Amino acid sequence: MMQQEYWWVVGGLVALAVLASVADRRRNRRRDYDNPGFMPWALIQILSLIGALMVTIVILHD
Repeated sequence: MMQQEYWWVVGGLVALAVLASVADRRRNRRRDYDNPGFMPWALIQILSLIGALMVTIVILHD
């Protein structure tokens, strides 16, 4: 029963990684180069994928 909730966490982290990828692509293709924003989208993407991998390892280990 508990594993189902962990898979929701993995799905959420993967969705966050996809969202960060889209946001980073939009920032790289912006027209106003003087306003880059302040969110580190690449770092958010990497950390969310690492988190998803770690939670997946925990699920599969049980």
